[in-house]
Amino acid sequence: MVHDASHDIAIIGAGPLGLSIALALARRGHSPRLFDARPAEAVNTDNRILALSQGSRELLELLGAWPAAHATPIRRIQISQQGHFGQTHIDATEQGLPALGYVLPARQLAAALLARVHAAGIPLEYDSNITDTHADADGATLAIRNAAGAQRSADARLIVCCEGRIPDAQATLSRDYDQHALLCRVTPAAPHANLAHERFTTDGPIALLPFGSDYAVVWTVPSTRADALMTAPDAEWIDALQAAIGPQIILGNIQDRARHALGLRMRREATGPRCVWLGNAAQTLHPVAGQGFNLALRDVWELADTLTGAPDPGTPELLAAYARSRQLDRRSAARFTDLLVRGFSNDQPLLAGLRGLGLLALETLPPLRQFVAKRMIYGARAWP
Repeated sequence: MVHDASHDIAIIGAGPLGLSIALALARRGHSPRLFDARPAEAVNTDNRILALSQGSRELLELLGAWPAAHATPIRRIQISQQGHFGQTHIDATEQGLPALGYVLPARQLAAALLARVHAAGIPLEYDSNITDTHADADGATLAIRNAAGAQRSADARLIVCCEGRIPDAQATLSRDYDQHALLCRVTPAAPHANLAHERFTTDGPIALLPFGSDYAVVWTVPSTRADALMTAPDAEWIDALQAAIGPQIILGNIQDRARHALGLRMRREATGPRCVWLGNAAQTLHPVAGQGFNLALRDVWELADTLTGAPDPGTPELLAAYARSRQLDRRSAARFTDLLVRGFSNDQPLLAGLRGLGLLALETLPPLRQFVAKRMIYGARAWP
């Protein structure tokens, strides 16, 4: 088996998250190397739409990789619940921000990050599937198989894993919501004016996010209903979505229908011997309130800060310090999204009344609204 030269930090996965951590580490003086099992052209086939907070924009701008031309700002958010009283509005102007968040194609963000990775001279190997890893006190070894089946190995001081499913035995929090997210783009009859909607229904939350002149829709439904809707014609899909949203927004053309299962999984420990897990490899959250990728970018920044100036980035002491620094933010985001899903996805009269009072309190108490908004945008960075 061919054995590569040793690397400082090996990053598994060259999606937006892997590219981000590579740039952040390179800015701190490290020499990362990226490995991705996909072919190079895979970035052009990523049809995901991302919702990024203002805090995430600030982090990406520091990396020189903010694709401003492709980002639609969210300037206001209206939060309501179907069939019950209570709603609130969050406005970027009130928060002293240019926008609360942004909606953009994942491939455009990846393209901006990739350009910076190439400019920084960071090595990136496509068609490189990591089949095994081994770590000891001196370093880590990766087993690599290319698209032709050839095997080789490489050494690193630290492995940063940005992809992969969390094994059941490693999950400290695990919940199957028995829900699917139905994804699509719809054209509203009237301009959206950069207003996003978060609508809670008995089936689950619905998010309408301004995306160009359209809305990017994340529609939560029970798994059994998702099966029927995915085979339904567009007109039936629109009618069902319109009934859940209500008459305040009239929906028109629909395109790019897709689905994926929803659940909560959080790795018991975000670090291991000579290894750090980031993004979905560390935690998978429900998309309500758009916390997942934004939390992952905060993980990226904290890891890069922790490893700044470290001659050996994989020591147990450094990795333990990183894990401690991220504990509050990770757990808070997981519990916040879980509470929203379980607390709002039902039609119990008492809970409906309490939800209405909570939304009314947010609407009438600006300090409370600002407290909630800042923590959704910046996570634990916003805590006093």
